[in-house]
Amino acid sequence: MEEINDLSILEKYGSDMTKEEFITNPAIEREEEIKKMVLALLIPDKSAILVGKPGIGKTAIVEGLAYRIQRGEIPEVLKKYRIIKLNLTSLLGTSTTDGNEEMKMQILVDELKKEENIILFIDEIHNIIGTGSVNSSFDFANMLKAGLDRGSIKIIGATTSDEFDHYLVRDRAFLRRFEKIDIAEPTPETTVKIIVGSLPKIEKKTGVKLNYSTFVIEKIVTFFVNMTSEYKRLFETTARYPDVTFALISKAYSLALFDNSKVVTFKHIWGAVKSCNSIYPDSLIKEIEAFKKEFIDYLLEENVNVN
Repeated sequence: MEEINDLSILEKYGSDMTKEEFITNPAIEREEEIKKMVLALLIPDKSAILVGKPGIGKTAIVEGLAYRIQRGEIPEVLKKYRIIKLNLTSLLGTSTTDGNEEMKMQILVDELKKEENIILFIDEIHNIIGTGSVNSSFDFANMLKAGLDRGSIKIIGATTSDEFDHYLVRDRAFLRRFEKIDIAEPTPETTVKIIVGSLPKIEKKTGVKLNYSTFVIEKIVTFFVNMTSEYKRLFETTARYPDVTFALISKAYSLALFDNSKVVTFKHIWGAVKSCNSIYPDSLIKEIEAFKKEFIDYLLEENVNVN
């Protein structure tokens, strides 16, 4: 049990994505998906649910909408909206307000009735089916249904295809309030554009730069993308493009940080390649040899020991 006075549940358990600092467009090459999401939100009694494999950038697409709201690049009716990302697990249990014990989820629903121009973002939205109660007839999904019907509550949900099929289809009354938007894994070519366009964000966070020409950077990123293609990935690895490639290039930046270097060099890129644990060992052996052949001139120039 938790004591809550006048503090807003939205303020306490949510984060305003429209107030985030975006170094770059977080949803590069995702214009079509954002358009579908916006069109769903513009339907009076509908919300949107993004469905796709893990690691393909569903959250980034929602961040892309927040980015557009910040910049005013959005239909007029949505320009005043805020996107609040909820920490769903924190909403479990009860709170005490002025000595009265209440479910935090119910407090949130009551608060939403008084709020305007808010879109809730609920990642892993399948978890709200049956949430907070043994009796699934009294869960967060049921609490939200009336507001969804009136259009006074707008939600963007995100979930995987498997979890959508396993959990959400059970509650068709809840699901009919949503437009399902299928999110496909980006192509290798699109992933290269996403990664290259997102490097300034990584560099801002780490303070480390990939200080090569545009041509060389694209060559490195293209190699990383091809190295982590679908049929080379470990079966147990759930990440897809672009996350699986982001993880690999982020490792190069972390190796630079470990060396107290302000730049990512081919020593760090080589270290990321040879220690990659997201592809099959036989694929890794081939990729290591391919990397040495592809970038031999840079490796020699920087005296990188690849033996």
